[in-house]
Amino acid sequence: MPYVREEEMPMSVRQANKRNKQEQAYSIIRERIFNGTYVPGYRLVIDGLARELGVSPVPIREAIRRLEAEGWVEYRANAGAQVAAVDASKYGEEMTVLALLEAYATALASTHLNTEGVKHLREVNASMHHALQSADIPMFSRLNREFHFYIYDRCQNSYLVELLRETWDRLEVRGHTDFSYIPQRSWVSIEEHTQLLDMIERHASQNEIEQMLRHHKLRTYEAYRSSPRYTSRSTTLLEAGENVWDTV
Repeated sequence: MPYVREEEMPMSVRQANKRNKQEQAYSIIRERIFNGTYVPGYRLVIDGLARELGVSPVPIREAIRRLEAEGWVEYRANAGAQVAAVDASKYGEEMTVLALLEAYATALASTHLNTEGVKHLREVNASMHHALQSADIPMFSRLNREFHFYIYDRCQNSYLVELLRETWDRLEVRGHTDFSYIPQRSWVSIEEHTQLLDMIERHASQNEIEQMLRHHKLRTYEAYRSSPRYTSRSTTLLEAGENVWDTV
């Protein structure tokens, strides 16, 4: 097949190639932020990334703008694009809004969860219990997310689910979670999951379920905020541009 220069390609093909390169750059940079390769404050040098990924600076620049719009990247004078730093004041705001959104999503989903769905959630909750007994905190965190999003995915509102997913990502990416700060809250969280499933099984009203889940989230936030170990540790991590918050 003869080689065709890019400028000789049809406009539709060139636009598709441009989108693919921008999407590839976006996915790679985002993943590196998510897995901690790029920590808060890390400089994103456009020319360097372009050389590394084998693309022009244009898709890198577009990817960074997209990440900036999502809150993962910020521009600083004389420094350029950087991975966004931790803003401690936003944590409380995010958790308060998250409590409202998660409660609403759970209430909506409650009427779409059948017997098999509730059975699956009880099994996930039991696995969370085993993870805590084994002191497997990463597994506990993964199962906790699986528990909640199994519910949210059934709320029949894709925009709400995507918004919840983005917010959870933002809270998780800031660092590695350490539930040893509030071990008692982790155990109580499992009990509250059981209470929620009991309410769903007995067909409690959406208002009851919404109120229960909202309190579930806010109690987690209060437990973190009032923990002396968390307070002292988070101050140190914030100074270093890190974070230990997660959702339960």
